[in-house]
Amino acid sequence: MADQSQTVPSAFNCEGGLVLNKSTFMMQPGEALELRNFEPAVDGGYRRINGFSKYVTAVVPFTSSSSEKVLMVATFGDVVLAARGEKIFSATPGGSSWTERDTGRTSAGKYNFERFNFDGTDKIIVVDGTNAPTVFNSSLAATDVSESSVSGSKFVVSFKNHMFYAGKSTTKQEVIFSQPFDEDAFNSGSGAGSFKVDDEITGLKVFRDDLFIFCETRIFKLSGSSSSNFAVADVTRDIGCINGDTIQEFAGDLIFLGPDGLRTIAGTARIGDVELGTISSNVQSIFNDNIASASEFDSVVITDKTQYRIFFTKSSVGENLTKGVICVLKGTKFEFSEIQGIRPACTDSFVSEGNVIVLHGAYSTGFIFRQESGNTFDGTTIFGRYRSPDLTFNDPGIRKHMQRVIINYQPEAAIDADLFVRYDYEAKESARPAAYALDSSDVVALYGTAVYGVPIYGGASQPLVRQSVEGSGFAVALKVEDGGETAPYSLKGFQLEYQLGARR
Repeated sequence: MADQSQTVPSAFNCEGGLVLNKSTFMMQPGEALELRNFEPAVDGGYRRINGFSKYVTAVVPFTSSSSEKVLMVATFGDVVLAARGEKIFSATPGGSSWTERDTGRTSAGKYNFERFNFDGTDKIIVVDGTNAPTVFNSSLAATDVSESSVSGSKFVVSFKNHMFYAGKSTTKQEVIFSQPFDEDAFNSGSGAGSFKVDDEITGLKVFRDDLFIFCETRIFKLSGSSSSNFAVADVTRDIGCINGDTIQEFAGDLIFLGPDGLRTIAGTARIGDVELGTISSNVQSIFNDNIASASEFDSVVITDKTQYRIFFTKSSVGENLTKGVICVLKGTKFEFSEIQGIRPACTDSFVSEGNVIVLHGAYSTGFIFRQESGNTFDGTTIFGRYRSPDLTFNDPGIRKHMQRVIINYQPEAAIDADLFVRYDYEAKESARPAAYALDSSDVVALYGTAVYGVPIYGGASQPLVRQSVEGSGFAVALKVEDGGETAPYSLKGFQLEYQLGARR
C-alpha cells in the first residue's frame, strides 16, 4: 500500500464568483478566473445555467423583413404580447399562432410598457418612442392615448395613480403626468402636469415611495402624492444611467448601468437620504469592453435566484458570441459570472402560480423564448467553463506532486463534462494531463448510504467523486468544461491532495 503519510489535503468551497480585478496569485481559492455559463447559486457553488426554449411555437409575424427583431415581449393576463415591425400581436403560451391586435405603428422602436389598474380593470400601456401610447384592456382591445403632447414617448410608468410619460425626441428633458386614475386625461386643473430636469432622460422607475428619473449624467427623484405636493430633488449630479433597459428592481434595491459598470440606489435608514454604490468592480473589465462598443443593452431579473442578468448586443456579433453578465446577491455580497450565447432584443419576467417565467424576444429569428428552460439554447450547445485561480497553497516555491482531486458536485440529471488539471499558469512547458471525465455515473458518497455506480440526481446529498490525477508543478489550477447538451449541475467544492517536492 502506498505511503500516504506525507499527503497534504487542501479543500475549498466554490464561492466568490468571477474575479478579474486581482492577480491570480492574490485570489481566494473558491473564486473563479473563468466562469462562463455558470451562475453563482444561492444555495452555494457554481451551477451550469439552463438554456432557453420556444415559449410560443410560431414566429411573430413580420411587416417587411424576416430579419426584423422583436420589439416587445410582455405578459398580460393569460397571454403574451409581442411587437414586431408595425404591429402588435397576442398568443397563448405554447400556442402555435399569433393574433393581430394593433397595426400602423410606423417606425416603432423598442417598446416600454406598464401594467396597471386604475378603474378595476387590468390594463397594459405600451410606448415605442414614435407613435401614440396605446392601452390594451383585458379583452385586448387597443385604444390610443389621444393627448398629442405624450405621443412619441419612450418611457411610461404608473406612480401615485398618475401615468407618467417621458423620452420624446423633441422634449428629452420633460416628464408629463396625467390626471389621477386616468391615463388619457391631462387637465392641469384636475391634477395633471409636467416638469423638466436639466439632462436628457434615459429611464423612469418607481422604487418604494419615489419615482426615480434617470438621465445621462444625473439622477433625480420625485416624491409626493399628487400634483399639489410633487417635488423633484437631486439624487446625484455626477452619475447617470447609460440605458434605461438596464434599470431593474433587484433584491430590494434598484440596479442600473452607469458609465463605470453596475450601480445600485439604496434607500438608507435616514428618511430622504439615498446611497449610490458601485457593485461590479470584480468584473469591471467586462463592462469596459462592452459599454462603449455595445449598440443595445437589455436586462432581466430572476427573482427566485436573486439574480440580475445584463446583455450586451453588438451589431457585428452573432448570438453565439453575444455576452452578458450574471449578478447574484449572496448574503450581503454580489457575485458575478459571464453568460454567452443569449442575444435578447427585449425581455419580461413574471411570477405565475409560484413559478418565475423569464422571456425574451429574439433579435432576428422572430421567436419568443423562455429562459431557464431546457439544456440547450433552443438546440444550440451551451458551452460552460469554470477555471479556478492558480493555487500555490501559500508557497509558490515548493513543487507539488498531485495525487488526487476530490470533487464535490451535484448533478440534476445525467451529465457529460471534463475536469482538467493545469500547472504553473499553463506555461507551454508545464504538464498538461488529459481530461478526466466528470461522469454522473461515477457519483458516490464517501460517507452515507449511497451505492457506488448509482447516480444521485437532485437529492439533498452532495456526493463526492475521488479522482486520481497526474502531474506536478509549483501552482495548480482546476478547469471544468462541458460542450454537450448536458443537464445543469453544481460545482460545490474541491479538495486537492498532493505531496511536497523540492523547493525551486
